[in-house]
Amino acid sequence: MLKAIVRLLEKTNNISRSSYIWNAAQAMILALQSPVVMAVATRTNGEAAAGIFSIALAEANLMYYLGQYGLRRYQSSDINQDFKFCEYHAMRILSCTVMLAGCIGYGIYGLTQLGYSMNKFMIVITICLIKVLQAYTDVMHGHLQQRGRLDVAGKCASTRYTIEMLVYVIVLIVAHDMLLAVTICLFISFIVFLLTSANVTRYYTDTMKPAISSEKLKLLLIEGFPLFMSLFLNMYISNAPKYAIDAFLNDEIQSIYNKIYMPTYVVQMATQFIFNPVLVVYAELWQSHTMDKFRRLVRMIKKMCLLVMGLAALAVALAATIAIPILSFIFGTDLADYRLELVVIMLSGGMLAYSIYFSTLLAVIRAQRPLIYCYGFAAIAAKLMCGVLVRAYSVMGAAIANLGLMTFLAVSLCLVAVRALAKERQSLI
Repeated sequence: MLKAIVRLLEKTNNISRSSYIWNAAQAMILALQSPVVMAVATRTNGEAAAGIFSIALAEANLMYYLGQYGLRRYQSSDINQDFKFCEYHAMRILSCTVMLAGCIGYGIYGLTQLGYSMNKFMIVITICLIKVLQAYTDVMHGHLQQRGRLDVAGKCASTRYTIEMLVYVIVLIVAHDMLLAVTICLFISFIVFLLTSANVTRYYTDTMKPAISSEKLKLLLIEGFPLFMSLFLNMYISNAPKYAIDAFLNDEIQSIYNKIYMPTYVVQMATQFIFNPVLVVYAELWQSHTMDKFRRLVRMIKKMCLLVMGLAALAVALAATIAIPILSFIFGTDLADYRLELVVIMLSGGMLAYSIYFSTLLAVIRAQRPLIYCYGFAAIAAKLMCGVLVRAYSVMGAAIANLGLMTFLAVSLCLVAVRALAKERQSLI
């Protein structure tokens, strides 16, 4: 049966086309998970339950980047194979262990300092465990992408995300119990992981056994640290308004903010599923060190920037017109009073898409070290301003804070990328 599953996952007539399709599919399904679960949770368990799920997912997504340690993009673009899969694997086990400790630590903090109930504590911990599994699986998907089988990785991820979403929805409808839903989801997700990702990766590596020397571990820690910090702080900055709402307002307001924040994932998702399949192409063009290929890379970057701009403009136009009635219908909540907040949030979604794109580009061209300064400054600003704005202006305050932070990141990362490209161009003249 295991070999039959592998053959099914590998089956394709065109690997390149399948890679685009399945990368897009996994991004879309993952983006749909949260709004679908929130919509069902609101209708079955009320606004407070949806708010609890939102903050639990926000924390789990933050911890996810601790587990990933920013190495997926580095691993996928490691076309010279400076590190072996067993070394990336060992590094990922270490980072996921630290992630697990961080998840438990945050849960205890919520229980003792933020007034979390035991039920809310258990939901947060269980959703974090699901993300630990996702972070661990990511090292296998990165290896598959490095070996030219992003389509196989996309099929594995799409299958697991779809089953997770179905389990959430079915258990919530039948049992009206969020904790039971996430617990069953964790168990089923682990079984699917064994049958798909772990099963197929065995055929693309000499050994699944993790092994790494202290020297290689040190190198990965150094190379990955700027990427990890940028992704970790990016998630913290994106979620800072949610943390402020969690600290100063209530679960119902948290639910409202997250419902109007959901559409921002559309712009991010579109950017990522267009860019991820050409990650290796970017790396090959950059490492060629020839003027012709450098110019081709610059043209591709310009096209992507224009594409993100177009997607962001479309998203803002939809937010200003038809989005509110659609969101109100989907979530079963009247959001008519939050149209302006949604427009502001969609603007910030466009800026977030740019920041993710430029941070990824800097990873590919191995110019990631300045990321720490950009994200570090933004994180300090987030800590200082989000609480003040949320307490003063509630949901609008959260939206304004998010837009300001994302705009700063997009502009500063763009300037860093332009500087790195100009330096490379000068060296080729």
